[in-house]
Amino acid sequence: MKKTIITVVGKDTVGIIAKVCTYLAENSINILDISQTIVQDYFNMMMIVDTNNSKKPFGDMVDELDALGKEIGVAIKCQKEEIFDQMHRI
Repeated sequence: MKKTIITVVGKDTVGIIAKVCTYLAENSINILDISQTIVQDYFNMMMIVDTNNSKKPFGDMVDELDALGKEIGVAIKCQKEEIFDQMHRI
């Protein structure tokens, strides 16, 4: 299984989750775990997704989610699980 960590951060607006999840569904990317909070009007979401069935190269997914984030006014970042784990090791 190819896991990716996706984070979404920005000013809260209607439809952020819907737009991100629609992109994932359209690209056969399965959400394994999701957590989201809103703190003083700021939206924060972290997702662990399985990109195994996606036909899209990882770099294209990163670029397209970045563009989607700019379109909806949030920052969307993607990291492969192994990179994320290495960066957040104690």
